[in-house]
Amino acid sequence: MENRAHALAAGLFVILLGMAAAAAIMWFSDQKILHDHYILVSKEGSVAGLNPESSVRFRGVPVGKVENIRFDPQNPNLILIRIAVRSHVVFPKNIYAQLSTLGITGLAFIEMNIEGKEPSDELLSPDERIPLRPSFVKELSTSLEDLLNNSNHAIKRINSLLNEQNQEQIHTILTGLVQALRRYDSLADQLQSGIQSLPDLTSEVGLVFKQTNQLFADINQTLGKINRQNGLADNLTQNSRELTDTLLKLREVSTAITESSYHINRMILKLEEQPQSLLFGSPPTLPGPGENGFVPPRKIMP
Repeated sequence: MENRAHALAAGLFVILLGMAAAAAIMWFSDQKILHDHYILVSKEGSVAGLNPESSVRFRGVPVGKVENIRFDPQNPNLILIRIAVRSHVVFPKNIYAQLSTLGITGLAFIEMNIEGKEPSDELLSPDERIPLRPSFVKELSTSLEDLLNNSNHAIKRINSLLNEQNQEQIHTILTGLVQALRRYDSLADQLQSGIQSLPDLTSEVGLVFKQTNQLFADINQTLGKINRQNGLADNLTQNSRELTDTLLKLREVSTAITESSYHINRMILKLEEQPQSLLFGSPPTLPGPGENGFVPPRKIMP
């Protein structure tokens, strides 16, 4: 009995000593590792699977844990998550948090990521707020839902576009297009035949040009012969000039004859009125008013 009692006492002592050692290790470890606290803010979505003591990772490396999860007392639409991060880990200003899951377990953890390609030079201070985005699965499901909604909307638009009236119009348009293509084929055939006849037309035009050149050559040759025959062209030019001078002189003679006939006519009229002027000459003209010898006419008494 005594051996059993000693064995039981020894076992209890070992258990208590191990528990005390574990508690001491945990207490000392908490005392040695310092933490900074930040507040994650979730504006939309759910944080299902996230619990206190869930891991916080920065670029895949564990750097802290979740301390508590609660609603914002000033705005119930916001979820506040307090995290403890080792003090030697610093976050830039352009950092954000995102929910991630561990495989098929459904357990979630916090993944800290940097917005953009490069971290900001300005650093976050402890107790600042960091936006929490939905998990990748949530974003994917939201995108798929939007895609399905857009697809349904597009299908409805297509159905409304392909009603009976529009189908008839589309059929009419396609029929007109087919007819236009047939006309185009006919026009292409006509153009092809015209192109084939172009060489013959070109040959005929070339022949006409050759005949025209020959005609001009004959004319030049004839003009050369005329110039060589004792200056016949020069003589014709000289004769035309002399003829022009003669015509001018004839015009002057006809003008003089016209003036002479005018004076003769005046003389004949004067002789008819006063024939005695042929013997005695022209009578003197009577003085006018204001001249010597002027006699005013007498008034006839009634």
